[in-house]
Parts: sequence; structure tokens; C-alpha cells
Amino acid sequence: MPELPEVETTRLGIAPYACGKRIRELVVREPRLRWPVPADLGARLRGQKILSVERRAKYLLFNTAVGTLLVHLGMSGSLRVIRKATAPQKHDHIDISLQGGIILRYCDPRRFGCFLWREPGEDHPLLRHLGPEPLSSDFHEDYLYGKSRGRKGAVKNLIMDGKVVVGVGNIYANEALFRAGVRPDRQAGRISAVRYRLLTAAIKQVLTTAIEQGGTTLKDFVGGDGKPGYFAQALLVYGREGLPCTRCNAPLRQLRLGQRTTVYCVACQR
Repeated sequence: MPELPEVETTRLGIAPYACGKRIRELVVREPRLRWPVPADLGARLRGQKILSVERRAKYLLFNTAVGTLLVHLGMSGSLRVIRKATAPQKHDHIDISLQGGIILRYCDPRRFGCFLWREPGEDHPLLRHLGPEPLSSDFHEDYLYGKSRGRKGAVKNLIMDGKVVVGVGNIYANEALFRAGVRPDRQAGRISAVRYRLLTAAIKQVLTTAIEQGGTTLKDFVGGDGKPGYFAQALLVYGREGLPCTRCNAPLRQLRLGQRTTVYCVACQR
């Protein structure tokens, strides 16, 4: 699934082509996504200038004077810049056609993404209860430590809870916990403030590096330019079960937490 770094990579790739451009047409070839594409979405967007392209959690926000287009890439989606009109492929469900001949083409084999509308000033239900952005000043060690108090669940589940902090997906949670030396199944409420300082810094570092390297391509993801991300080459634990730890050479172990694959080092993470 595209996570925060992949979505931010997509935003960075398409924003220069989209900002300041007017939408000529929204072509919807398949409206049956996770939620049906609103029947009037094309009419709302036609002729509107894209004022900015922002990201909130894993949602892309195309802001116009009359409202905002919310786009989620789902489990396997991508939004690519098409500079020349080409025939759509089987899973190319939506085109945002812009002035100047640029097309933003949405491909989604599993159709778990969404194209929805937000009125100006609306507190959209999909965004209403989201936690702070992990790379913002609102996410810091005191905040995370405070959220952990009284929590009996695993610390990995805590940092993957979108109501606590957005965008720390499974891959990046594995990597941040390893870098911080925190065992993923430790009870969140029993970890010290000092170690939460290390974990907060590790989350920020991992996500920043992943964005710089264009995200992590494991199967489906490509950025706005159609190119894969390269953070997979820097993974220290995720996908490396049974291989030697890069720090101590002990074999990495795997367990399941919240139905997610979790890989860690029993020696380096406590």
C-alpha cells in the first residue's frame, strides 16, 4: 500500500504540472472505487484552477476556489503525469485532463482508492480524527510519550494508529523501531520518555529519508513520474526475516502484530 512517503513523492511529482492549471475535464471510466465517484464531480471540477496540491496523511488534496478534490491511492493505486495522450490501460480508471495537454492518470488495479469532494470549510469525516503529521512540529517526544501512558498494547500498534500520528505505515514502523532500539511488541505504556525521544527522532528520520529516495517500491508503487522508489534498498529489517542483523549479525525474527508482518532484532531491540 502506498504510505506517507509514497503519497508525498506523488504530490511532489505532480504539483509542478498541476498548480495554476485549469481542469479541462474529468474522465471517469470506472466510478466503482472504495466509495463511488460522485456523479457530479466532473461538473464541479470543470474549468476550475488548481490553486495548490497538498497532502494530509495519505490523502492528496487538490484545492480550488469552489472546493477540494480528495484523492486516496488505496492499496495499489498511482497517479501519474502523462505528457502525451496515450490509450488508457485496463486499470486506468480516471483522467484529470489539464490545460496544456497534461493528464493526471489514476491507475488502481484493486479499486480501493477514492475520488471525493470537500466543500470549502467542510470538516470532512475522512480527515476529522487524524493525528498530527509526523514531520510537523506538532509531533514530538512529549506528545508521543503522553499518548502512550496507560496503553497496554504494543508500541508498534501505537505508532501505526492514525489517530495518534498519521502516515507511519508498516514498513516505516518496522524501520523506525529498529533504529530506536525499541522492541515492537513492548507494551507502549511501559516505555520510558528517553526511549520515546529516540523513537520520535527515528520516525522523522526514516520518513524523511524515504521521501528523499522516492518511497519504497515492493510491488505496485510508482511516483508521479512513473518511476519506482528506492528506499527498499535501505531497509534494515523489513522483509529480512532470518537474515543477519546489520548491527550485530544475529538472525532477524518475525512475528505478527495487528495482523501485520513485524521483523526485529532480539539483541538490538529491547
